[in-house]
Amino acid sequence: MQDLSFITTWLDNSLRSFMPGWLTVTVECLLIGVGLLLVYALLALFYIYYERKLCAAFQCRLGPNRVGPWGLLQSFADMFKMLIKEIIHLNHIDRFLFGLAPYLVIIASMLAFAVLPWGNGLQIINFNIGIFFLIAVSSIGVLGILLAGWSSNNKFTLIGSLRSGAQMVSYELSIGLSVITMVCLAGTMSVEGIVAEQQDLWFIFKGHIPALIAFVIYMIAGTAETNRGPFDLPEAESELTAGYHTEYSGMHFGFFYLAEYLNLFIVSGVAALLFFGGWMPLHIPGWDAFNHIMDYIPSVIWFLGKAFVLSFVIIWFKWTFPRLRIDQLLSLEWKYLLPINLVNLVLMVLIITLNWHF
Repeated sequence: MQDLSFITTWLDNSLRSFMPGWLTVTVECLLIGVGLLLVYALLALFYIYYERKLCAAFQCRLGPNRVGPWGLLQSFADMFKMLIKEIIHLNHIDRFLFGLAPYLVIIASMLAFAVLPWGNGLQIINFNIGIFFLIAVSSIGVLGILLAGWSSNNKFTLIGSLRSGAQMVSYELSIGLSVITMVCLAGTMSVEGIVAEQQDLWFIFKGHIPALIAFVIYMIAGTAETNRGPFDLPEAESELTAGYHTEYSGMHFGFFYLAEYLNLFIVSGVAALLFFGGWMPLHIPGWDAFNHIMDYIPSVIWFLGKAFVLSFVIIWFKWTFPRLRIDQLLSLEWKYLLPINLVNLVLMVLIITLNWHF
């Protein structure tokens, strides 16, 4: 499979040929930042259209079909509408925290976004504790949600943010334990190392039953972590209007909207990384001809394809199951998922110690 790092190497050498080192690094950081923002926005627009069409199919409707062919430009029209909407300035709020909250949510998802391995040689942040960094920065988002609810000076937003805080803190434990289970199998916390360990067989097959259990729990907890149905209690329209972002308008509301869809992609991308090899093609030991054919598919296509399929499963959850009550949601985590995850981690360690994995 072609190593796409030649693109970044060529760009670095070209810039260094006529720039000093410090300026080269500055320009490269600016280019990476602009590229991230562009991909971030395009993915959010794609996911809005993707979910609308899937939701319509589940409900026997057509979905967006007026703006552009097959409604492809509907998301762009909504984006422009959001950009020109007025930001309403409220009285009796904490203005600084109210303005800071949406940016914290966006920063958290952007930092997590940068760790994902997009392809062979296409990774922005790559160091030996990449998974630890990913878990750490993804936890920043809950601070923005809590600040949004508190600073709005509204009982509905406060209830929504407290629900979200309880939910996200609880389900982060299950996500963390599922991730640790797969880190034990990989033997490294480096994102590049985890992908490399799956060059012969993806972890979902290599790790036996514990890997499958970790995957199921991760998908459930990831759905709850992104505040999506049936775990969308922080935004329960019938109870709290729009939850923690009820008082937001204009692009400040748009930031929360963007972050929700990008968090869906991040959860799916991390699942693709940990269980399905990230950008690594499907390789089956002994099937050399099949493996050679799989290598012709570009690594970026592999990663995005896996992420979109896993996102489909999470969207399927939302439009299939009814919303849980808050006590049911917390009982599911503390009484069932967490104990199962702890036992599953011990089981995975035993399998690795006894060398029973493939």
